[in-house]
Parts: sequence; structure tokens; C-alpha cells
Amino acid sequence: MTLSSNRRYAAELPASAERVPQIRRIVAAHLRHWHLEAEIPAVCRGVAELLTNVHRHVGPDAACLVEVRWSGRHLTVSVADRGPRMPRLLSAGDGGLAAVAALSDSWGTCPTTEGKVVWFTRRVAATRQAPVSARPPLRSVPDAKPRPGAEVPEPEPRPGDGRSGPRADEALLV
Repeated sequence: MTLSSNRRYAAELPASAERVPQIRRIVAAHLRHWHLEAEIPAVCRGVAELLTNVHRHVGPDAACLVEVRWSGRHLTVSVADRGPRMPRLLSAGDGGLAAVAALSDSWGTCPTTEGKVVWFTRRVAATRQAPVSARPPLRSVPDAKPRPGAEVPEPEPRPGDGRSGPRADEALLV
């Protein structure tokens, strides 16, 4: 499935310890909106690792830009900061870039004129699509049959239900 245009979320924020859980919740909300619920745990863990790395290695309140893009096939998350040092994958430990590498299909770093960008991608399987417009509600079925000879009230017509004239069974009720 390919979308006609990329879906994107970006936020510039300080990489403070208090902001990490907030940005995780915001990213999770965007993924739910894009019907990517299955991606929430891995993507939010990756975002938390990247923000924690900025906090730890660049500075506790260093400004960074978090960006999430979904092309319809790939979900890409990047964190840009102004730190001059390029990150390195030191070991296959439980955190940092080792965690990002373990939960992603690809990842990398890129120097910029102002600092660097660290990113990761995940392939996304086709997701269910929400209906474009709401469907009209189904008519209810009476729980019990009316008693013989009892008058049955006619339901009010609903806009757009296609009824413009008398019901087909009205001739029988005369």
C-alpha cells in the first residue's frame, strides 16, 4: 500500500528526562491515528533511546528535532541535534544504539552543518484502513410481532435513506 503523500510528525524540544515520556505518548498517538498500533512499542522504545542519548551525550537540555514519517511502506524516525560527536555502536548491550539496531530494519547517522541526525526505519505491513465516510445505521428489527389488528406506526424517514414516497407495504394496511 502506498499513500498519496507522506504522513509526518515533527517536534522540536529539549532532550530533558521529563520530555522523553511525553514525546513517547505523542508519537504513540500519531501511530494510532495512522492505524499503526502494532508499531507503537518498538518505535516508542527507539524514540526514547535516541532522546536519552541526546540527553546523556549532548546535554541535559540540548535542543533536538524529533521527526516521524510514514510513507505507506516504511516508518522512519529521526532525531537531529547540535552535538558535534557522531555516535558509535559500542556493543550489543541492552540500550542505546544497540537497542535501536535490534528493533529496526535499518538505522544510521548523518552529519549535518549544525550537528547530526540519527535515524531508524521499520518496514510496515499493510494496515487496516478506516472508512472514508460513515455508513448509515441499519434499521432496527422489532423484537416482537405486532398483535393482529394493532396499528403499526411508520418510522420517520431519515435523510439519505432513499425513501421518497409511501412504503411498499402501505397498501396492505388500508
